[in-house]
Amino acid sequence: MPGETVQPTPPGPAPVPVPGTLVVDTSRGDRLGEFRGAAGPYWSLRAVCGGVEWEAEPGAVRRATRKERLHAEIERWNARSRGEVL
Repeated sequence: MPGETVQPTPPGPAPVPVPGTLVVDTSRGDRLGEFRGAAGPYWSLRAVCGGVEWEAEPGAVRRATRKERLHAEIERWNARSRGEVL
């Protein structure tokens, strides 16, 4: 109707990524991680080159940009060239 104000709908919950998707945990200083799965209300993430998993709130996680994904792939290639097990 003319003159009617439409309120935007608030965003819904973030869709759960496919395991292995690279994401960024903004609550930890934009820490890049690989999505491992959902654990209750949290998402389990792991550093790209291995290490201990951590939990993040889904609302604080965003998909990695193309540049961030490329950087992560280079880190993986370098780790493999050094013989590190991933």
